[in-house]
This record gives sequence, C-alpha cells and structure tokens, in this order.
Amino acid sequence: MEGISLSTGSNTFDVLKNGQSNTNTPYEAQRNFASVLKDSLNKVNETQVASDNLSTKLVNGEDVELHSVMIASQKASITMQATLEVRNKVVEAYQEMMRMSI
Repeated sequence: MEGISLSTGSNTFDVLKNGQSNTNTPYEAQRNFASVLKDSLNKVNETQVASDNLSTKLVNGEDVELHSVMIASQKASITMQATLEVRNKVVEAYQEMMRMSI
C-alpha cells in the first residue's frame, strides 16, 4: 500500500537545498509549471480510478478486503479536497490580480 506523498514539493526542496538558482526563462518556467500541474492532476486521477476500481470489485463480490477499499476511498477523497483547495486559491489569486489597478 502506498502512502500519500507530495512529490512536487520535494522537487522544490531539492532545488533549494542544492543551492541551484532559478534562472529559467519565462517560457521554461511556464512549461515547468504546466508539467507539474499536469503530473499532479494525473496523480489525482489515478487515485480516483484506483478507488473506483476497488469499489467496483467489492460490489461485484470479488475478493477485496473492505479496509483496503475504505483506505483507497479516503485517499481519493483527501486528494480531491486538496486539489479543490489549490484550485480555489489559484482562482482567488487570479481575481485579486484582476482587481489591481495599473
């Protein structure tokens, strides 16, 4: 059973720990952000699909332990809630930027 990990955060800490400076061009930074976002959303989707598959197996009467189904369901729920909170913060930041006067 895998634990919940924040792999995108560890990459940031590795860069800071190694003393590498952030000398990316704006285009590279945008590409990096997009790839991190895409990877994170794919991981959330994988968690949701795994939970759904286990639930379906349990309903169909296959040999699946109930506690593993419940754990997978809670992991999927937590990752979705965290994703929604990140989305809310991004939307809030965007709205705040749009309210700024130039």
